[in-house]
Amino acid sequence: MTAATTGRPLAYTPRFDFRDLQLIVAGYADAAGRERELPETFGSMRWLWSRDEYVRFDRGSRELRSLTLFLPARYVSEAARRGPRTRAAGLRADMAGEFGMPQATVFHCDPAAGALSCLADVRLLGEEPDARLGIAPGLDLLVYEGAVAGWSLVDPARYLTDGFAEPPSAPPAATTRMRLAECLELVSSPLVDGVMDAAPEAWQRLRTVERALREQREDRARADVLHGVISRLIEDCEE
Repeated sequence: MTAATTGRPLAYTPRFDFRDLQLIVAGYADAAGRERELPETFGSMRWLWSRDEYVRFDRGSRELRSLTLFLPARYVSEAARRGPRTRAAGLRADMAGEFGMPQATVFHCDPAAGALSCLADVRLLGEEPDARLGIAPGLDLLVYEGAVAGWSLVDPARYLTDGFAEPPSAPPAATTRMRLAECLELVSSPLVDGVMDAAPEAWQRLRTVERALREQREDRARADVLHGVISRLIEDCEE
């Protein structure tokens, strides 16, 4: 599927649902709203066991209407190259039709959680994107050799929430940003594999982060989101 850029990016504030590790950029407020939108749109979506992103275009205007991007399961320590300046842009499909857009396979988040970057292939880490399309507030689609092959979210802690709820309006605390970076690594491979295998070092890190989140006083709404996921991970592994 091919699309042209427009000067109309999505105006919705991204919602980084940490419980289900998905980034929602849409006008609907729940899963039922997402289902109601499907007949009015075309594009990519999850079918049965597929691992596609939701990239939905309006059937009437053929302009991008909503996105749901999923966090990859694998963390990499190497940061993606920044590349060119972000250009604000929407997308308009050349024609209506269903297509598949597999989710990214690897991600990186720096220790201060300044940016979360996800790429379709680990081999792209050494390459600069050809373009960065500012598709929504804080969110860039990364273009390599004419195709969208990743995405990047600036200050992901700002958009941290649970489910489809709107994120807190106040900026995140620096402590929350640091905890988010730690949690992202803990819930992904290879570190989560050590947690599942009861590796002492991995479990020590997990319990240290859980205690820090439980005792955090500032930015409690975001800390509660992170703590809920980490505490459930501990409970599931202890059963």
